[in-house]
Amino acid sequence: MVLRSIEATIEKDGTVRLHKKVRLPASRRAILTILDEPAVVAETALLSEPALAEDWNRPEEDEAWAYLQPGK
Repeated sequence: MVLRSIEATIEKDGTVRLHKKVRLPASRRAILTILDEPAVVAETALLSEPALAEDWNRPEEDEAWAYLQPGK
């Protein structure tokens, strides 16, 4: 299963407006989390996520941090 987070705005009337178009092969269920107040996320943080993921999602990183994961 692959989970994706998609930024959206929910209007007062409950209308959900996605910030970007989403293409799916078929209908999908979704879980919507409503934040208490509008959040402003720095664009640089969003842009750096893929680059950081490349570095963090490596076996060497998992091994280095394994001591913090009980049961592993």
